[in-house]
Amino acid sequence: MDLQRPPFTTKVVLTDGGVYDNMGLETVWKSHKTVLVSNAGGDMHAEEEPKRDWAQHAYRVLNMIDSQVRALRTRQVIASFALHATKPDSDEARKGAYWGIRTDIADYPLADPLPCPHARTMQLAEIATRLKRIDDVTQDRLINWRYAVCDAALRAHVNKELKRPSDFPYPASKV
Repeated sequence: MDLQRPPFTTKVVLTDGGVYDNMGLETVWKSHKTVLVSNAGGDMHAEEEPKRDWAQHAYRVLNMIDSQVRALRTRQVIASFALHATKPDSDEARKGAYWGIRTDIADYPLADPLPCPHARTMQLAEIATRLKRIDDVTQDRLINWRYAVCDAALRAHVNKELKRPSDFPYPASKV
């Protein structure tokens, strides 16, 4: 179907790219053999009393579908990293690393990760994504956490020769 005509060429409707591919894998997968995946996506929580009206229930169902797609993509990415260890020339094999905002940094096989207590990083993971400004210390802590988990993933799974950073980007804030 040719959409190169009005209203498709005169009226623009935009949405977040995460609606289609939350981790941005589609394009990268086709042309790169090393893939680094940072997932700051949300988390589904159990609801003791689910909403009963159709609109809120439909919203919950859509979030559940999204959660399942993200989980499937994550499993596929990690499986491709594992395949790289045994069949690096396979079309599906990729070298790389995955890290998420809810990752426990202790799960990476490193003797010296930056200090990131899991209870504290989980508090950071629960901060809602929004366009509203957050205070500087919280922003610094989020940046420090993402920096630390990225470092751990890269040193554990991509290049074991990388040197440990001396500190966080915002050392006074920690995580």
